[in-house]
Amino acid sequence: MIRVFRKGVSKMSAPRLTRRQFVRDTAAGAAALAASVALPNIVRVGNAEQRDTSSIINYNPDMEYRRCGRTGWMVSAVCLGGHWKRVNQMVPGLFEGESWLSARLDNAGFQKNRYDVVTRCIERGINYIDACTGAEIQAYSKALEGRRDQMYLGWSWYEREARNPSQCNGDSIMNVFDDSLKVCKQEYVDLYRVVCGVDGRRGKDGKWIFPHTEAESAGIAEGLRRAKQSGKARATGISSHDLPWLKYMMETFPDVIDVVITPYTARTKMSPNDETGFYAAVQKCDCGFFGIKPFAGTSLFKGDSSPGNPHEEEDHRLARLAIRYILCNPAITAPIPGMINAEQVDNVALAVAERRELDMVERAELDRAMDRAWACLPKHYEFLKNWEYI
Repeated sequence: MIRVFRKGVSKMSAPRLTRRQFVRDTAAGAAALAASVALPNIVRVGNAEQRDTSSIINYNPDMEYRRCGRTGWMVSAVCLGGHWKRVNQMVPGLFEGESWLSARLDNAGFQKNRYDVVTRCIERGINYIDACTGAEIQAYSKALEGRRDQMYLGWSWYEREARNPSQCNGDSIMNVFDDSLKVCKQEYVDLYRVVCGVDGRRGKDGKWIFPHTEAESAGIAEGLRRAKQSGKARATGISSHDLPWLKYMMETFPDVIDVVITPYTARTKMSPNDETGFYAAVQKCDCGFFGIKPFAGTSLFKGDSSPGNPHEEEDHRLARLAIRYILCNPAITAPIPGMINAEQVDNVALAVAERRELDMVERAELDRAMDRAWACLPKHYEFLKNWEYI
């Protein structure tokens, strides 16, 4: 039987910022220190340590919760990612084109599917949804109607944001943010996390070239700052595939980079020599850290995710192995897989409750599955092969 404990959370306005240097050098550091003193880093399944759980929204003792950096939020150890890659297996004929983004948002079967998945997440103690497209933010806003206070909601509208250099300024980003709230009929969002340039590159001199110029980076930070100052974004952050640039942003604009989001698969490892790199910056700046693509898209799986398919049991097991592997890294706030039915939600929740460390047999099984996943990655996911070390 699933035990359900639900707690509300009030809407909070972020403090209004005045002097940029003061906020960067003093307030951000003080807030991080206060949060680290006041809150545990983790509340494990069963809460044998009897931690105070009164501030954890949608708390369920069968779920683990991890501190999301300086936000102070205790976030479920697995969350709901916005992508619904194979939802047409649940709602046949939903896609109007080949892409999952062609799903018809007004389709009653689709809306029920998203409502049911969110419902099961709430029942399992999952308390964060991460959406990053215009379709996703609309779909999940609707799915949360009447129960908005039971989930943290993070979003971006990536099609209109910083991947276009002309949008890398405070006015443009704030306009997109305001539009997103209006379109989704929301008064606020918990985390506004702009999707930024994907990959940098090395120049002829061997130096790393960021996906954004210094001026563009400052413009992105200014947009996030204004979103937070407005009180409509409780926290702000960025998503990118470029680790050196993420490190630069965390260290240069600590007042607005509360959370970072990167790919993190069942083959990703933290570099053991990362004394001054990305991992060190996450710790130094006390940022929340979410991992996308935990299942390498859907390449980890043999089946097509349809209920009762011949590979369903094996694929559920591989998903649990991947989640367990990722959660062995205490730096991760949570992986955020997309899920298309309640059974998949149950499965990842089970992974959180299972023994954490993989034994030799399980490790070998996951390695074989990832070898197969790497061999059949679609071209637009080939970049994941660069994410073995971060």
